[in-house]
Amino acid sequence: MQNISSEAASSQFNTGYTQELKRTLTMKDLVIFGLITMLPIAPTQVYAAAAINSFGMAALVYLVGIVAMIFTAISYRKMSEEFPVAGSSYSFVQRGMNPHIGFLAGWTIVMDYLVVPGLLISFSNLWLGAILPDMPRLIIIVVFAAIITVINVRGITLTKWANNVFLICQLALIAAFLICAVKFVFIDGHGIGGFSLDPFFQSGKVDLQLIATAASIAVLGFIGFDSISTLSEETVNPRKTVGRSVVLSLLLIGLLFMGQAYMASLAHPDFSTLDPDMGYFDIIREVGGDLLYYSFIGVGILAVGIANALAVQSAISRIIFTMSRDKMLPFSGFLAKVHPTYQTPANATLFIGIVSVLIAIFVSLDNLVMLVNFGAMTTYMLLNLSVVTHFFFKKKLRGLKHTLSYLLSPLIGFGVIAFIWSGFDAKTYIVGFTWLAVGAILGFVKSKGYKEVPPALHNL
Repeated sequence: MQNISSEAASSQFNTGYTQELKRTLTMKDLVIFGLITMLPIAPTQVYAAAAINSFGMAALVYLVGIVAMIFTAISYRKMSEEFPVAGSSYSFVQRGMNPHIGFLAGWTIVMDYLVVPGLLISFSNLWLGAILPDMPRLIIIVVFAAIITVINVRGITLTKWANNVFLICQLALIAAFLICAVKFVFIDGHGIGGFSLDPFFQSGKVDLQLIATAASIAVLGFIGFDSISTLSEETVNPRKTVGRSVVLSLLLIGLLFMGQAYMASLAHPDFSTLDPDMGYFDIIREVGGDLLYYSFIGVGILAVGIANALAVQSAISRIIFTMSRDKMLPFSGFLAKVHPTYQTPANATLFIGIVSVLIAIFVSLDNLVMLVNFGAMTTYMLLNLSVVTHFFFKKKLRGLKHTLSYLLSPLIGFGVIAFIWSGFDAKTYIVGFTWLAVGAILGFVKSKGYKEVPPALHNL
């Protein structure tokens, strides 16, 4: 086994795990990973639905999303500095609040990330159908799943290279769209014809429940910023790097989302005519013509179905790996295996690849979005509460500065996320709480009646 650096050894002492994964990632790598996971062109997926549900105030919806996520991102930063270990919310809630609640947080985020690769492949399949309607759906799904699984098994370095390429392509397309939209609106006088605050606020139309419902759709694009923390055990100096990368990547992606939503709203103010699935692409074609339209679809297919799915699969495989080495999942012995050559959680990655194919084939897009949002929002609320529990109550850090950092900030994050959480429909709650109930039963069995905790937590 490789020699463990002094920084890695310190991390081992604090987390209770032996260092098995290879440390190669820098802050730049993590920010790029976060951007790719959240997907700079994510408005292509949900902009139209968000605009329709908010009476055209899509920019306001994304602004609410930024506010909601920034406080939660700060909470992730605090916990990643305290516990630089793979596992994201599972590890943080487990250590900050309670091992058994931590398991439920992990189980919930598994629901989130387990279905995301299949969701992304389904989006790519939908868009590819717009230009190649005769392409067999099953072939697309299997090929995309195979590509991302092989790259992830080979190692995080290859994943990092792929992320860089796809990020550059997406940023170039966004720049082209914004330039075309500015010309379309401000020079040619089309769309709304000039500057307007309508995408942010329209008097008499702002309703809290309406914004909550629309925001619950738009936050799909923000889900994934926490995936950076799943790479803690593959990061050089994770205590310093991981948390900063989480916050920075979220701020950057938020500005990209809001800029695209604002210009799309100015270019096509009549939200009632938007197609819920392809509406954003229709706006792209309206302002930039067929070349930009097909370029967006082409890059979107590859960026979502490969780059974005690649990053998400990398994150969930590490969560599955972490929960399995704690022996908290069925087949933990198999899923916790690390590849002897590539030093990656190969078995967990292969498992996610197979599940992604099945999900993309048998589960509808609407149901996938529903599961992802419930899992993410519920996990984020628990994460914010774990900051309060660990720092304010357990460590008793209660001065003015600490009260602001460890009580007020995470409670604001919790409150805004709970507001968005309230916008889900009844079916989402039924499926979500059913998943939680299954997790509660599994946790009860694995912990022998909630009496045992993972060995790594015995001395913490």
